[in-house]
Amino acid sequence: MKKSFLLIIVSLLIFSCKNEKKESSDIETTLIRGEYILINNAGVLKGKDFIYGVIVDDMAQQLAEKVKPLQREEYDMVPVVVNGVIKPNTEEGWPEVVEIKEIVGVSEPTSELPTKIKSSDSEEQSSEPGHEGHNH
Repeated sequence: MKKSFLLIIVSLLIFSCKNEKKESSDIETTLIRGEYILINNAGVLKGKDFIYGVIVDDMAQQLAEKVKPLQREEYDMVPVVVNGVIKPNTEEGWPEVVEIKEIVGVSEPTSELPTKIKSSDSEEQSSEPGHEGHNH
């Protein structure tokens, strides 16, 4: 009787441990290498085959402070390596967002032309008057 009771307890413990591991893997961080920019409280992390919105919290602000001195222009994206949690976006914007958990590294932009992201409103306003003038 004691052996069967002990067997049930051990089985329950093993089953419980498996559930805990499964839950923790749901919030496991992912190493992400990409280019980062934060403008007007909107962050973007762009890689070769992905683009994520960034949840703007203390870590995103810290990363923006580290990136700012390396930007050559206001809209220059800077290469970064972060650990983060990728989640589906429940709000307007990119399909997926990343919550930055750890800043692994920030590096200077390469000699290639910088990747720029501008809001479509300011781009339309600044290019329309000049564009119309050249058509006349």
